[in-house]
Amino acid sequence: MSSRIDGDKSGQVPSTVRRIFRGPRPESVPGLVGTAVMIVGLLDIAAGVFPRFRHSRIHAVTEVLPGSLGPFAAALSISAGVLILLLAHGLKRRKRRAWRSAVILLPAGAVAQFAYRHSVIGVVISAVLLALLVRHQGEFKALPDPRSRWKALANFVLMSAGSIGLGLVIVNVHPGKVVGRPSLYEQITHVVYGLFGFEGPVDYAGRVSWTVGYSLGALGMLTAVTTIYLAFRPEHPAAQLTSDDEEKLRELLTKHGGRDSLGHFALRRDKAVVFSPSGKAAVTYRVVSGVMLASGDPVGDVEAWPGAIERFMEEAKAHSWTPAVVGCSETGGEVWTRETGLDALELGDEAIVDVKDFSLSGRPMRNVRQMVKRIERNGYTTKVRRVSELNEFELSQVRKAAEAWRGTDTERGFSMALGRVGDPGDGDCIIATAHRIEEGDTSPFGDLKAIQHFVPWGKDGMSLEMMRRDRAADPGMNELLIVASLQQAPELNIEKVSLNFAMFRAALARGEKIGAGPVLRAWRGLLVFLSRWFQIESLYKFNEKFRPRWEPRFMVYRHHRDLPRIGFAVMQAEGFVTLALPRLFASRRRPKPVRTCTHTVHETKVPSQQDREVQAA
Repeated sequence: MSSRIDGDKSGQVPSTVRRIFRGPRPESVPGLVGTAVMIVGLLDIAAGVFPRFRHSRIHAVTEVLPGSLGPFAAALSISAGVLILLLAHGLKRRKRRAWRSAVILLPAGAVAQFAYRHSVIGVVISAVLLALLVRHQGEFKALPDPRSRWKALANFVLMSAGSIGLGLVIVNVHPGKVVGRPSLYEQITHVVYGLFGFEGPVDYAGRVSWTVGYSLGALGMLTAVTTIYLAFRPEHPAAQLTSDDEEKLRELLTKHGGRDSLGHFALRRDKAVVFSPSGKAAVTYRVVSGVMLASGDPVGDVEAWPGAIERFMEEAKAHSWTPAVVGCSETGGEVWTRETGLDALELGDEAIVDVKDFSLSGRPMRNVRQMVKRIERNGYTTKVRRVSELNEFELSQVRKAAEAWRGTDTERGFSMALGRVGDPGDGDCIIATAHRIEEGDTSPFGDLKAIQHFVPWGKDGMSLEMMRRDRAADPGMNELLIVASLQQAPELNIEKVSLNFAMFRAALARGEKIGAGPVLRAWRGLLVFLSRWFQIESLYKFNEKFRPRWEPRFMVYRHHRDLPRIGFAVMQAEGFVTLALPRLFASRRRPKPVRTCTHTVHETKVPSQQDREVQAA
């Protein structure tokens, strides 16, 4: 008979040893392998570029890493390093095609090292990474991202620029071997010639010219091969809203559209949609730079939201996209965080005016009242109508004017913009126009001077989507049309109007009050400083003039580390950042940007100092 004291763990394998033999957790493998491959790529590039590095002790390690193959170690090391860096990003994102490429490249690299270097250590490193990939292949199931043929041209431009930059480094890392003192122009010429496989004007002593020549040639070949591959691989176009999807969404909006002021923006045709299993709810989204970006609340019955959200998360997981929601309401944020475990961040507030409470009388509305009366005395008139009430000529004039007065090369807006005016399916939208007949007016749009476009918000509301104006029109077109729309709203059976979204409004409002603490004042000071470039404070002040009630809006995200990436994707979706290739030949020169009031921040016309002086008068 034997006994064992409690807590005595003799005979058991220590937990640390068990973890080593068990290996990393499956969900962490993509990140670990991607990081390891990225380090390999960086070391391969360094080993091929810097001559001193090749003679250091670190080079003894890089010699056995995948990528440094054959007698042309410098050229192969550089080219393989670039390819491995590109591959590392796909592995971290769990892409299936990146996994397939790695499974092929790692054994090939190991065989080449053993054949040329007789390196057992290199084979072991490749085998360990390969074993991790094969054992955890279930973690690499992400489908391809949306892509088109334009990516091949973008790759050619970016790879060419990168190759020229890296080529200049290669040309200048042998200062003791250069014959003469070549100028910068001669160095650039040598790099360009070398990328095409020709000898340039820069000469070197000894065999350095061969090293530089092979390295530049490898970069040029790599640029050509990757561009050709991207040009001829099958396209995977971005999902678009189909006519059937749009019809289903319109049915949901008819029944439940009054719940969210942003619901109608789900009908943007550059969005895709996932429906709940019952078909009673849907989430619309767009994929931008690997971020699956939804906007507003789910459309449809609140009870069916969890099913649509689950489909959304499944789609994000299938493609390894980063899920995010921008501009959802407090109720929407609660459902998203409860169903997915995501986190929420308050972005700002939406300005909503109740029509029955709106009036121009009283001291708080004095500035708006005086500006509107002054503009009316100058001969401006307004019309507020449903789109279905405009004839074809009027709609054509509105569309052309909206395009001409846009002020930017690209249409901006995503979460709070429809992106079209006068579509046959949008007959229930509302258009407010300002008119003035002038002698000798040469405007191609006649007496039309400003446009404001609203989309339905259920049966008794509307949401401001866009405003454009003629630059020659008097200041105050925004106030004129907003007031006209609010005064005309009862005849259109409109009881509530959503105006604009003000970023960080609560911080601005609380920071300017008496008793605000130093942290809040510092945060407000930063926002005011940023308002020099982004209309943060000015948009809040402009909306506040109409005495609205403020409804908070939120962003939903997975990790704090995803916020910079999500923020960049939002700026791309809204049109503030454009990664498309530059337009070399513009059809016409666009006028200077016109800041007009829309449901998106970028097109808001805010009174200038001169306007404020006129109002005060």
